[in-house]
Amino acid sequence: MTGGTAPDDVDALRAVLAERLARRGLLTAQGGWPAAGTADRGGDEEGGRTAPPLPLLVPIGPGEDVDRARADLVRRITRVPPRTDLVLRTSGSTTGTGRLIAVSAAALVASARATHDRLGGPGTWLLPLPAHHVAGLQILIRSLMAATAPVIVDTSTGFSPAALAEALRSAAPTAGSAATRLYISLVPTQLVRVLREPAASRVLTAADAVLLGGAAVDPALLARARRAGIRVVTTYGMSETGGGCVYDGRPLDGVELSIQNPDAEGAGRILISGPVLAEGYLQPADRAPDDAGGSFLKSAGKRVLATSDRGRLRSDGRLEVLGRLDDVIITGGVKVEPRTVEEALTGLDTVAEACAVGLPDTQWGSVVVAAVVLEPAAGQETPGNRGGPDGAALR
Repeated sequence: MTGGTAPDDVDALRAVLAERLARRGLLTAQGGWPAAGTADRGGDEEGGRTAPPLPLLVPIGPGEDVDRARADLVRRITRVPPRTDLVLRTSGSTTGTGRLIAVSAAALVASARATHDRLGGPGTWLLPLPAHHVAGLQILIRSLMAATAPVIVDTSTGFSPAALAEALRSAAPTAGSAATRLYISLVPTQLVRVLREPAASRVLTAADAVLLGGAAVDPALLARARRAGIRVVTTYGMSETGGGCVYDGRPLDGVELSIQNPDAEGAGRILISGPVLAEGYLQPADRAPDDAGGSFLKSAGKRVLATSDRGRLRSDGRLEVLGRLDDVIITGGVKVEPRTVEEALTGLDTVAEACAVGLPDTQWGSVVVAAVVLEPAAGQETPGNRGGPDGAALR
């Protein structure tokens, strides 16, 4: 077990990942992937009930007790899919307990390769994200496949736009260097903070692509970043898909999308299939096998991930993510997507952030309410706003 966000911890995790990819035949001695068809996924195929021949890798967070984490995993896991190399842990935002996800090295490599193909080729990656989560882990995988060293932004004491800017300056490709492209992954909160620092914003324009994911992206934030000259690529995905598998609404090569039980407007549960999928969820012996009752399904002979997200496919084939299935607010018999309300609010000049929820109501069943965070300048009271946005605009 290893992981963390400090440079020394990341270097250790990267070394372990390199060894595993090489042993699976997924990484050459010089870095990069071997010729197609030479990779050996390995493992015992019988029933998915025995452990793989190589030890499981479990990235852990900084400050986490390794012995306690190991004991918890031993207690919870007795059945492991055969091609499992890593175990990723979800935050438990949906179930309240979190899930253990069995991931193969081959799936992570498939995601890394498809990412480079989409972005225009391998390059140097900056790492300002926790390496024990899938987005940070993928930066290490992509760097290994590109035979480049990731530029680590030390976030062990918190994210700093100034530290990010300094790392970007140091990572800028030099004349004659093998890596001519520069990439970075951020979450929306980080981008918001960068845009508040003009110097950091200017430096971020040097990146060939800024992957933005991990949470819903506010269109107003996206517009601000692009006006500043930042080449943002929105991503959609999760730990079960090796991170982002849909870029700017379009699936990566090999990834297929469909909508389950679409309504009159074409919206329904988002289904994902392709080589980036995890092997399944790790479950104790007294529960059914992972594919029987979890979110992984079999359809037309292929494995499919039934997400907990609601979306629709536009006429041009792009995926529009509408929100979580369990977030829809029904008021007076009408379905309201919280994200639609939030996007309308953050479209106002005075609103920086918004969160819409439904509250019980005897007449309507639920009523839609929202909490907002004002832009710093909007907090100054004027005759027109009295310290907040115009009431007419919010209605």
